[in-house]
Amino acid sequence: MGRIILRLDRIMLEQKISLNQLAEQVGITNANLSKIKNNRVNAVRFSTLAALCETLHCQPGDILEYEE
Repeated sequence: MGRIILRLDRIMLEQKISLNQLAEQVGITNANLSKIKNNRVNAVRFSTLAALCETLHCQPGDILEYEE
């Protein structure tokens, strides 16, 4: 069975945005964003994913990746 990997770290690096900046703009804590960034979560709310996409001007597929 495959798994979903979060690639938020890659997008943040490409866009040169810090964890603190992104957390503030998205409206979540640094701790929660750090867990997402480091792929240490089992679920992400659609509202959080939408806020990340809006802030980073990207699509969910840019952040989420399926690995077999």
